[in-house]
Amino acid sequence: MTLMRTAALVGNPNAGKSALFNALTGARQKIANYPGVTVERKSGRMALSSGEPIELIDLPGSYSLDAASPDEVVTRQVVLGEFPGEATPEMLVVVIDAANLQQHLVFAQEVIALGRPTVVALNMIDLAERDGLAIDPEALAASLGVPVVSTVAVRKRGLEALIEAMSGAHDQDLSARHEVSALTLPERRLSARNIAKGAILSESPEHRLHTHLDKILLHRWFGPPILFALLFVIFQAVFAWATPFADALDAGIGVLIGLAQSALPEGIIRDFLTEGVLTGVGSVVVFLPQIVILFAFILAMEQSGYMARAAFIMDRMMAAVGLSGRSFIPLLSSFACAIPGIMATRAIADPKDRLTTILIAPMMTCSARLPVYAVIIAAFIPSTTVGPGIGLQGLVLFALYVSGIIGAMLVALVLRRTVTKGGESGFIMELPRYQMPPLRDLAIGLWQRAWVFLRRAGTIIFAATIALWVLLSFPKAEAGESQLDASIAGHVADGLHTVMAPIGFNREISLALIPAMAAREVAVSALATTYAVDSDDEEEEANRLIPRLQAGWTLPTALAFLAWFVFAPQCLSTIAVARRETNGWKWPAFMLAYLFGLAYLFAGITYWSAVALGL
Repeated sequence: MTLMRTAALVGNPNAGKSALFNALTGARQKIANYPGVTVERKSGRMALSSGEPIELIDLPGSYSLDAASPDEVVTRQVVLGEFPGEATPEMLVVVIDAANLQQHLVFAQEVIALGRPTVVALNMIDLAERDGLAIDPEALAASLGVPVVSTVAVRKRGLEALIEAMSGAHDQDLSARHEVSALTLPERRLSARNIAKGAILSESPEHRLHTHLDKILLHRWFGPPILFALLFVIFQAVFAWATPFADALDAGIGVLIGLAQSALPEGIIRDFLTEGVLTGVGSVVVFLPQIVILFAFILAMEQSGYMARAAFIMDRMMAAVGLSGRSFIPLLSSFACAIPGIMATRAIADPKDRLTTILIAPMMTCSARLPVYAVIIAAFIPSTTVGPGIGLQGLVLFALYVSGIIGAMLVALVLRRTVTKGGESGFIMELPRYQMPPLRDLAIGLWQRAWVFLRRAGTIIFAATIALWVLLSFPKAEAGESQLDASIAGHVADGLHTVMAPIGFNREISLALIPAMAAREVAVSALATTYAVDSDDEEEEANRLIPRLQAGWTLPTALAFLAWFVFAPQCLSTIAVARRETNGWKWPAFMLAYLFGLAYLFAGITYWSAVALGL
């Protein structure tokens, strides 16, 4: 019995291989898993121009035969005939994205260098033409030494020409190919750039502009300063632009407190509403404008195509601590919340890289920290300028974010040389086209994030604040006694304060750290509730938190509190997700212990240094 000949589709992810596979095989497909792995195997039957049937295998997308992920391992083993029970493909069809010609040619050269009968499908040629690119397939074929056929798989264009090229692939003169087998990766990249340049007949001004932008934004020396300058502008805007809206919300909450005080008689109901609900939850809600502005910038960077460029810029920096750009996206997600950041590490193939990224994700300054930073900075950092357009408050906020990033990188460096020691992995990622962020998508994204924040304020923060108010309100203080001293919460704070006093924390801070484990921003509402319950002055209660902090805290204490939250131990939800992603409590317990240790150490260093300097 004669075995059916086989061909394999190979190429980078997102090259349109699956669409081409479906167009060539139709309904004659079989889908299963490769034996022993969870990678999907797709095969189907097609006919060559002679009528001879051939089995076509759709291999997982790969950036290199130097495998870095489970998908790439399968592709490498099948292509090289190393996969048990899988026949070596007699023919290779390399599918490349015409709109990303230079990038896809790097892998194409590596496949062609194997010396097998090969055909290149120049796919999605319509999208390249839409982007203003005119590509000469014949010039590309001459450079690569193999047939090149233009296709549009989703519209079934170019299929007959591709089948014809596949039918004649075994008649190729393999010796006529250019010698690329000995090229290193940097040499293949240089060759890909030259080949692409020779094959592109013309390009639109817009495409040339995008190319020039990449030369600047991805430049080894210019790229990082541009990225950090953009981040600096973002944090300046968080304070400068948000202040009028935050003040309006603050005034509105003050009005509501005043109305409640005038409409309700003295008693537990009025105290619950004013001290617990409005003062506690309201002290967090007023920071909604800062969060909206921060996410407006982040969404604009994502939708414009710049965020992927930022990943490449950070890849060069992260390589110094043993990580790759693969870790950048999860860490970037952690600026919103560590929970989706930790879940996004599933895309990291190397288990040591993934574990390291999970362990440092909580050090990225999540949006829950922003209300904490904002209230302390507003209370203790003067609203002055330190240069043209540079506000001191925004500069301090920027420094706090940078401190978290630097701390995370240093921790990663230590982890990668100790408990998560392993080899380094490369990083390749598709670069999306530059575009203006669609205003509708931007508005929807902002509304979703604002709603998530408000929902947290109405659920987790509300519940934690009310629980704290109850603990602060009972038992009632006797005449001349502080309510904080008499309450259950006060006794809890006394015990914790013995541990926190050496780093400059007072009883109110020590108490606020407990509910902050539910959600970090609860620290703000906890402080507001604590001071409101212990105040006898209703007018002062209406003025709420910032004046009380200024009256009761020293600058060293405030700076220590900021330093604590740079490294603050994670909320309970993040710890639970880390347990699920690491399949046990070992690493979440390790994460909690080292974060608590760093927070205590750096808060102490900050406090002792500030006191020594006479601040």
